[in-house]
Amino acid sequence: MSARPEIRIGMVGYGFIGKVHTLAYQLLPMIYDPAPADIRLVGVSAASEASARKGVEQGGYGFGTTDWRELVERDDIDVINCCTPNFLHKEMLIAAMRAGKHVYCDKPLAMNLAEARDIVAIADETGIRHQMTFEYRFIPAMMRARQLVEEGFLGQVFSFRAAYLHAGYIDPNRPISWRLDVTKGGGGALFDLGAHVLDLVRFLLGEYDSVHALTETFIKERPLPGNPNQRMPVEVDDLVLMTVRMANGAVGTVEASRLATGTNDELRLEIHGQQGALRFNLMDPNWLYVYDAREPGDPIGGNRGFKAIETVQRYPPPAALPGPKFAVGWMRYHIASQYDFITSLVEGRPTSPDFIDGTRIQEVMEAGYTSAREKRWVSLPLE
Repeated sequence: MSARPEIRIGMVGYGFIGKVHTLAYQLLPMIYDPAPADIRLVGVSAASEASARKGVEQGGYGFGTTDWRELVERDDIDVINCCTPNFLHKEMLIAAMRAGKHVYCDKPLAMNLAEARDIVAIADETGIRHQMTFEYRFIPAMMRARQLVEEGFLGQVFSFRAAYLHAGYIDPNRPISWRLDVTKGGGGALFDLGAHVLDLVRFLLGEYDSVHALTETFIKERPLPGNPNQRMPVEVDDLVLMTVRMANGAVGTVEASRLATGTNDELRLEIHGQQGALRFNLMDPNWLYVYDAREPGDPIGGNRGFKAIETVQRYPPPAALPGPKFAVGWMRYHIASQYDFITSLVEGRPTSPDFIDGTRIQEVMEAGYTSAREKRWVSLPLE
């Protein structure tokens, strides 16, 4: 019998991201040695009976249901993992926390800032632990970038450029889904992709001071699923361009687009400081590129230039597989994020990024939409 504690999981949602989180839980005992806990996948809730059955047969859950409340009400579940469309987050998370469950939630936290603040209020009231799925904080290159910033490698930060670019919505005949429905998603590219890149900027450079944003919906109608002849208006953004000022005085741009032709999963980041610079692209994830302006520039350039740091898969112990020298992949960030969450539960320490971090990003996104609508700079924090 294992001497490790057991953490019992209830998964709400078994679409794409629910499967990703499920696989991450399954792999924790292999990737980390020793594992922080024994993970038991107790139950899964899905929108359809077919998906619930697949969660049992494919995901290894003990039972499946179409009613997420069954998971919340059970005594043999410790964690509710929320992988549902955004409009379901608030009710589900609050019910789970009031039932004494720890919660792990995919981004964004809520449909708007008011909902996010309500969720945080219940979290404070109940004292449960909560974590956001901002998995890009757990890329080794970004972990190293954070260390360099904290060590003062950049000196005073002047400016930055950050973007998260997809091309999956270019086809005007791609049907309407919940991500394109403002009543279910709350927002468009800003919520879907912008939440990640805004969090990564905040992770590295601190709090936002003010934002000015432009949003655009280029494809204004899309067909209903299964009915290509009937089209509905699209009320969420395809693209957002933001100019932002940080509390530390740095200024920069943030872009999120689902119509960036030629891209796949392109999260780009450049930061320019008085003493150095950092550069990263998610499509080249094994390297953090750093520039040290203190290196000699003579003769003929001296030693100056961007240097590629081989961050690869150099996670700290007890990370064991695949090993530090092997190329890192997208699933690995989710595994590291969920390892950190489970370890926090076992050790009784605060989680990070938590729902307060999620609310800070919700606030920046809300400020962005206000700015785009009213065509003005919006200061943070919001009242």
